[in-house]
Amino acid sequence: MKDRRWIALCAIGLVVLAMLNLPDAASRRVKGAVRDGISPLQAGLRGGVRELREIVRYVRGLGDLALENRALSEEIVYLRGEMRMAQELARDNQMLRDQLGFARRFPNKLVSCEVIGRDSTGWWQTVRLDKGAAAGVAEGRAVLTTDGLIGRTVAVSGRTADVLLLADPACKVAVRLKRSGEFGVAEGTGVKPGEAPTVRMDYVLKTADVQPGDEVVTSGLGGLFPKGLPVGRVAEVVLDASGLYQTARIELAADLGKLEYAFVAATEKDLAAARAESVPADVVLDAETGFLEGEGP
Repeated sequence: MKDRRWIALCAIGLVVLAMLNLPDAASRRVKGAVRDGISPLQAGLRGGVRELREIVRYVRGLGDLALENRALSEEIVYLRGEMRMAQELARDNQMLRDQLGFARRFPNKLVSCEVIGRDSTGWWQTVRLDKGAAAGVAEGRAVLTTDGLIGRTVAVSGRTADVLLLADPACKVAVRLKRSGEFGVAEGTGVKPGEAPTVRMDYVLKTADVQPGDEVVTSGLGGLFPKGLPVGRVAEVVLDASGLYQTARIELAADLGKLEYAFVAATEKDLAAARAESVPADVVLDAETGFLEGEGP
């Protein structure tokens, strides 16, 4: 094995010496033949290096694109959040403007409240407000939004009030048709899955002029609800079982499923009682002297 290696090395050495001692013309021919022989290999190596550089550049570009895409995605999420916040603020601002304008136009004293809860046994029947007797809210008072009547107060504590909504069958309202002046009684029809809550206007005379689209408002009869509050519009008119009266199905003006704020129509007596309750019992002024009882000037 060693002899073969020496023989090969000697042969290579002799070839190198022979090439070094060749005449210039022969040397150029040999060198040219060698260059021609290895040129495909050099070209292949250059092409491989070029492709490798392109691959590295491409992979590096993919990494940069991934970083840029992630940054853009994060910016989009942030901007969407900012846009939603701006839209929510604009909606709340418009809602407050509407409430303020409505309260100024309404003849009664209105107590502005926020809806803080709903009855778990029935989504439409009752809601809870964040104001009670301490703010001038009393039982049996009309509750409304800027769209129209939604119900009446039924249970009032010092700081909360429960509202029986119009959709509840126990809620009855004396109403009239704004166009023809026909009177009737509206009562809730309960909750039907997949349907918006409605009320039914009963005891409308068979000969009465009732048409779909007629606006329904409170009549003021009975003194429970102020006169002229929007209730809704007639959606359908049919004869009742006796054939003597018409029954109108009314679509409510206010959306009972999206209640956030409401007004309670308070009386001067309600507000006076709230003011009296807010004065401590031991702070009583003497009517003649103007000093606290038991004290002198």
